[in-house]
Amino acid sequence: MTIRLGIIGCGDMGESHRSAFAELGDRVRVTATADVELDRARAAADHFGAELATTDYRDTLDAVDAVLVVTPHDLHAEMGLTALRAGKHVLMEKPMAVSEQECLDLIAESSDRDLVLMTAYPMRFHPLVRTLKNLVDQRLLGDPFHMSIWTEQLTMPAEGHWIRSAKRLGGGQLFSHGCHYVDLLLWFLGRPERGTHMGSRLGTPWMEREGTSDLIMAFESGITGYHFGTWGARASRMGYSIHVHCVGGMLEADLTNGRLYAHHGWDGPAPRGGLAETLLPPADAGELLVQTEADDKHLGGEIVHFVECVETGQRPLTDGPGSLQGLRVIWRLYEAEERGLVADLRGLGLDEDWRGAGRASLPG
Repeated sequence: MTIRLGIIGCGDMGESHRSAFAELGDRVRVTATADVELDRARAAADHFGAELATTDYRDTLDAVDAVLVVTPHDLHAEMGLTALRAGKHVLMEKPMAVSEQECLDLIAESSDRDLVLMTAYPMRFHPLVRTLKNLVDQRLLGDPFHMSIWTEQLTMPAEGHWIRSAKRLGGGQLFSHGCHYVDLLLWFLGRPERGTHMGSRLGTPWMEREGTSDLIMAFESGITGYHFGTWGARASRMGYSIHVHCVGGMLEADLTNGRLYAHHGWDGPAPRGGLAETLLPPADAGELLVQTEADDKHLGGEIVHFVECVETGQRPLTDGPGSLQGLRVIWRLYEAEERGLVADLRGLGLDEDWRGAGRASLPG
């Protein structure tokens, strides 16, 4: 069976998905493309060999079995619901939607119609991230106690671009981009208990909401999770990287350069006069475990997983309920930040009952 796929939105994100289809062979065929700019839809159709290119996404639905929605965030719910009601499976570019009710509506529609609804979180399928998760679970360097994720980039959309709008984006940098990494923190570390967020427009005055974001979460296990993200980086040393500190050393995923390291435990110099001198371990102490292609989002794994779910009916790794839990974390962090409080994140683990979690969390 060949799955007929429609691509809704053929701009920057649509471009980045093109190479991802190479792994699928004849399991999937792009049969229709849609974009508000017909030239972009036609260019994508020409690239994939699609028969139909249109400016109205609804015109694609008779020609497809599933859709990839890659449009401004405030359009996700309407387009996703329309596709689901037409009996089509949906791979939704992150975030799933910009409000809790929209997410609930998408989840309910997909469930009622027994259709796949998957959020495009490609970092879950990145080979370095998946290997890192396995090594943490296996306790390669002992019990973890802190995980930090760093994403430093310069994102300066043109004047009038929808990404500048807090309403269209659904928030700021944390909601639009940080949702990837909140999802990873939940996946790696389990059930969150409390957290704080501090966002700023300094350095990114083109953003209506934060362009730079710091968040920290405490988990039921006692592990601390941290994420720093900025769209204002004029220079970077961390790039895209993940550090997991464990009692026996530190695991480092250098996503920018495609490398995974194990930095084994180092006790430092012998004590002198009862006190050990505080020094960093040698810079070359890391053991290279994995090397992959640098600067590759590995969207192929995400697309392959979606196709497998359509073919077999299995539940996506990044399904609607799990995606909603991650967005609820962000909404609670935003609300607590506005009120100068620590957010209560209990009930928002990926393995907890999402139906009763709700968005509200703060007292009176």
